[in-house]
Amino acid sequence: MTAMSALFAFLHHLAAFALVAALAIELVLLGEALTVDNARKLIRVDGAYGIAAGVLLVVGLLRVFYFEKGAAYYFHSGPFLLKLALFIAVGLASIYPTVTFLSWRSAVRNGQAPQVDPGRLRTLRRIVHAELAAVAVILLCAALMARGIGQIA
Repeated sequence: MTAMSALFAFLHHLAAFALVAALAIELVLLGEALTVDNARKLIRVDGAYGIAAGVLLVVGLLRVFYFEKGAAYYFHSGPFLLKLALFIAVGLASIYPTVTFLSWRSAVRNGQAPQVDPGRLRTLRRIVHAELAAVAVILLCAALMARGIGQIA
């Protein structure tokens, strides 16, 4: 393993841990009363989540194409393909919470807690729960893939 390969592996893992931490923080904040402070935190944490996801994707693709076993290996791996599909699904699922949190900016700037229907808050919590569950499966896929399990002929 070259120094660059090790650096990109480190960055990939760091971004993955940041993504999981952001989702966990979102879940905790969504379980509390929606105050101005909590809404502000949710907006910021969701921004950090987006940055972590972007870094994770870019660094992961660089690893696939330039630093690890090569694209042919990864694109013939069932766990890798599932991992990539789940990452895309999590990204798509995160659109709803992000749009919701961003819609709160004006109220937060005015020092007011956003007025959110309890049903919408439940939906946000369910989405974040689902994202965390999908990330757990992504981690399983990563472990399988790294050991060559599930290679497609």
